[in-house]
Amino acid sequence: MDHEPPGWSKEEYLDVGFDMHAVLRKVLRNGGEYADLYLERSSPLAIQCEDDRIEKVIAGRECGAGLRLISGKRTAYAYTNELTTSSLLGLAETMSRSVRSLEGPGERTIVLQGTSLAGSGNFVKQPPEKVATDKKADMVKRANHVARSFDPRVRQVMVTYRENRQEVLIASSSGEVIEDARCYLTAMVQVVASAGGIVQTGYEPVGGLIGMELFDAEPLEIAAEKAARRALMMLTARKAPAGRMPVVLSSDAGGTMIHEAIGHGLEADLAQSGLSVYSGKIGQQIASPLITVVDDATLPGRRGSFFVDDEGTHAQRTVLVDQGILKTYLYDRLTAMKDGTLSTGNGRRESYRHRPIPRMTNTLIAPGAARPADILKATPKGLFVRKMGGGQVNTVNGDFVFEVSEGYLIENGRIAEPVRGATLVGNGPSVLMSIDLVGSDLGFSIGTCGKDGQGSPVSDAQPTLRIPEITVGGEVE
Repeated sequence: MDHEPPGWSKEEYLDVGFDMHAVLRKVLRNGGEYADLYLERSSPLAIQCEDDRIEKVIAGRECGAGLRLISGKRTAYAYTNELTTSSLLGLAETMSRSVRSLEGPGERTIVLQGTSLAGSGNFVKQPPEKVATDKKADMVKRANHVARSFDPRVRQVMVTYRENRQEVLIASSSGEVIEDARCYLTAMVQVVASAGGIVQTGYEPVGGLIGMELFDAEPLEIAAEKAARRALMMLTARKAPAGRMPVVLSSDAGGTMIHEAIGHGLEADLAQSGLSVYSGKIGQQIASPLITVVDDATLPGRRGSFFVDDEGTHAQRTVLVDQGILKTYLYDRLTAMKDGTLSTGNGRRESYRHRPIPRMTNTLIAPGAARPADILKATPKGLFVRKMGGGQVNTVNGDFVFEVSEGYLIENGRIAEPVRGATLVGNGPSVLMSIDLVGSDLGFSIGTCGKDGQGSPVSDAQPTLRIPEITVGGEVE
């Protein structure tokens, strides 16, 4: 029986008589526990302003399919941008040869259900594709102008706008067929300021699974002001002192620490292979009782959100750590099969060219009971981190190094002078176990998470936190 994916134009993308049943039956003809077919088409647009002019406007359309076979807890994966039944049957035939069933070749009965529409488009109120490109370019130019005119010490400005409408359809040998349309939108402003031989950079991104209404709440001009102000402030900031000291992480700092220090270590593939400091620790206390960690792809409009993951599993809210106790890992279908459990809806891929792997979505430390102002007052001296930069973590032992892009000294329980060049050096489990104050607020940051050569849109969040003592890299006094 032929099954045409609703919403997919045969004339443009699929040959007449496109048969997903036949492809899935063919790939499983020699055995295997599971197979799925992932169809994708995307319409990206990027606008970049640099050197005070629009340098790039890049638009395109792309479509393709990925075919996966799981046999003996191992994966075979192939992809193509030729969406014809004959092409996909050829891939399926090649992949099926990697499996040798004891029963010999045979036909698997596969009954594909009616297509289910997931509905990520419900997050979008103003679809970007309905706004003219020149209007988007004008918005980018305005942000560039705001940043450049902010102060004479601003030397370089780069403003980037990106959108991507992604339509996917996933059909699996277990019978599910599900279709989703996603709209990812991001914009960022980077400002370089210099004076007296000192050069500093400010950076501010905005974005989400959202439409142009993003800029009603967060105008790109405001992001330009924030980036410029941060770069200029760091020009006159003193060098950060080095040593062990208390650190207060603002909710504005974003969730870089939670993402790197614990998030990756809770992805099931790393945990199962022994490449995580949290391997084999389900049910154990791995953090302070004040710490609850959640991964939640259901949050409306957040950059890591969706209605279904890239295996067709519905988005979920997963409590990973409950009051310091490790409860579960982040699973895709394959890792869930290995542990005899269910997927948590964290099977994600960059595109049809990539196999799905366990990835974070919107990962956060849940708010606590303390007032943020009281956390600061309770800290006579230390470092206040307003904004985190990049970082590195060793998932095997949990050791990390994070940059601080905006930081201040704490003196007498108050924010004092700004400092630059600070880094936080520590160990994830040790730091999470030591946190003694958790604020009642919550702040988000966005990013693109890299793993195994593919990127996924994510967001991270945390409340105001106090680490009683951690090593701060800076200038020895």
